[in-house]
Amino acid sequence: MTTISMTDMQAIADRHPDVFSGSWRKSLTGWAVSAGIVAYLAFAWWFFSVGAVLAGGNWGIAGTYLADWVSYEVRPQIVFKQDRLDIGYPRFSSYRPDRHPEWLSFDQAAKGTTAPANKASASRVSAEIGRNNAIEITPANVTVSRGGETLDIAIIPGTSATPAGDLPTWATQKAPGEKIMVDFGFAGSAQIDADDVKIRHRFLGWENFFFDANSPFWGKSTGEVFSLLLSGERLDPKMSNAALAWDNIVNNSEWQHGDVWLKLLQTIVMAFVGTLFASLLAFPLAFLAARNITRNRLVNQVTKRFFDFLRSVDMLIWALFFTRAFGPGPIAGISAIFFTDTGTFGKLYSEALENIDDKQREGMRSVGASPASVQRYGVVPQVLPVLVSQSLYFWESNTRSATIIGAVGAGGIGLKLWEAMRTNSDWENVAYMVLLILIVVFIFDNISTALRQRLIGKKAND
Repeated sequence: MTTISMTDMQAIADRHPDVFSGSWRKSLTGWAVSAGIVAYLAFAWWFFSVGAVLAGGNWGIAGTYLADWVSYEVRPQIVFKQDRLDIGYPRFSSYRPDRHPEWLSFDQAAKGTTAPANKASASRVSAEIGRNNAIEITPANVTVSRGGETLDIAIIPGTSATPAGDLPTWATQKAPGEKIMVDFGFAGSAQIDADDVKIRHRFLGWENFFFDANSPFWGKSTGEVFSLLLSGERLDPKMSNAALAWDNIVNNSEWQHGDVWLKLLQTIVMAFVGTLFASLLAFPLAFLAARNITRNRLVNQVTKRFFDFLRSVDMLIWALFFTRAFGPGPIAGISAIFFTDTGTFGKLYSEALENIDDKQREGMRSVGASPASVQRYGVVPQVLPVLVSQSLYFWESNTRSATIIGAVGAGGIGLKLWEAMRTNSDWENVAYMVLLILIVVFIFDNISTALRQRLIGKKAND
């Protein structure tokens, strides 16, 4: 192997200055582009105050929302009275005065005391919040244990909540006598004030996913449910246990499976019908927009500007317009997809037509074929696989888009998803619907990809 010295390299560079100067220019251009990208990113970081946004973000709330996607909370409320404690639950809770969670125990109040119809009465309440965490409640005192630490709080009903000594790191109080917040980590939290104690005990999983608290199958183990389905006595004389179980699942008041599935089907149909109608209308109009098919320049320009108008207005804006015109529902969503995709398909189809091979058309004309036959046999076979492939891709993409426009009132699961997010407490329902959407998009993406590959492969083989 021959090595070249620096002197020889300089001699070569002197003999061919154009070659080496071009190399230096390319190197400098690369460095300049890299420096420009870095400068732009630094400017964007400053302009959008990314650092301040990240520093000021409430990551605790974000973590709580994320935990709510994969867990649920049981929220008993213990109200202080002078001589007793009243135990209640939120309106749609699975628990009630005659049904309490296993981790909550209490001593019955003395005879003669009365509690509201929707509450149970007790003289002492104990709650175990995860491992090594507990709350003991009496009408005059609350004792909180976390790990090896204990916090005693004196209660004057309706007046104040006063801790004994300094608060541990896992408890906070903004001002003397006001409410005290106790944090148990993922296991939950408690809010203790002069009026009541609100406990939030968190568990992994989705509560009552199959059967709500009104179902006769609620609270039974999987084995017990299958035993009833296969050989147990009828729980409802009007139908079999299997039919009853299916009815309870579909009409689950907490998860609303039947309504969610119906809304998901509406989203799928909305995307399919909107894409289909857009394809059917854009196909003939594309022939008018293609300059090599229709030689009239005025017709070309008018048709292309019509396509530009339809696709320049975002699908979400069309959805808002049609929601006002037709009211909330799938018709507004179908119309929004139809208008937007007609413009997009028209542009794509016309460009595909303008790039065809004219030899096939010339061959058809040479044998005296009619203009319609020339288009049918000389143009359509060339572009049809491409057009169908594009339509299939947009059908899969519109399944996702239909979810977004549904959130503004265009129907489908998007509206259901938005309603669940607005409550700010049903994040497990949000996670359930997002998971269903991901599954549908995954299935449709694979179907669309397989069909497009077959069409493109067929075209290549032909």
